[in-house]
Amino acid sequence: MKKWIYRFLIELTNHQFSSKCIKKFAQSKISRPFISSYAKVYKINQHEMLQDLHTYSTLHELFTRKLKPNARKISVDHKAIISPVDGVIEDAGKITADKHIKVKGKIYSLQEMIGEEKKIDKYIGGQFIILYLSPKHYHRIHSPVTGKVARQYTLGEKSYPVNQFGLKYGKSPLAKNYRVITELIHDKGSVLIVKVGAMFINSIVCTHLTEQWKKGDEIAYFSFGSTVVLLFEKGTFYLDKNIQIPTDIKVGEAIGYFDK
Repeated sequence: MKKWIYRFLIELTNHQFSSKCIKKFAQSKISRPFISSYAKVYKINQHEMLQDLHTYSTLHELFTRKLKPNARKISVDHKAIISPVDGVIEDAGKITADKHIKVKGKIYSLQEMIGEEKKIDKYIGGQFIILYLSPKHYHRIHSPVTGKVARQYTLGEKSYPVNQFGLKYGKSPLAKNYRVITELIHDKGSVLIVKVGAMFINSIVCTHLTEQWKKGDEIAYFSFGSTVVLLFEKGTFYLDKNIQIPTDIKVGEAIGYFDK
């Protein structure tokens, strides 16, 4: 019953008109009076922001804020794979032989998520990590490893919530939401970086337009809270043993290590 009510309410509100209204408001100067209260409610760390709070003209500018240089320390361990975002590690696990992952008790089809069945086989038996960004988090995305972009493409149209309720009760939001998918080739293999759009606002802006990415480089940003899914080939990655799930994480902190 809870699942049905949740989905019904989301379907009622998740339409092009409502999405445009929310996006237009966030990008309009009409939203400026809400910036101070937003920062207070979500306890945003103003000391690490590149600009002072009063300099932002819209909520969108605050959502997509940059940080001061060195506000995030990138792990220098050459074997470390870093968190690409500030957020919460909501789940992690193994990619099964039938090409599925299990997140919050819900089964997701890897084929549906990334859209290319022939490209999936090398990820069978590998590991996945789900990183959720709430509206309070820094919304810019960074490269988890150094490598070369093999391909990048988009899938999906609408976007449903990707918070705990969305993952539990939603219609497979990680596999159906608007998403930008990047396959990055590194020294030990490859990793799929799935950037998943948030409820109502699909905006995922890619900022690193060259093929070569360095660990820690900014690669994109979300216009609202959202989720990043990392998919690793079998035998290339293991999760840091000190990480408890769920747990908060920041850009540059090691989430795991190369397994070769």
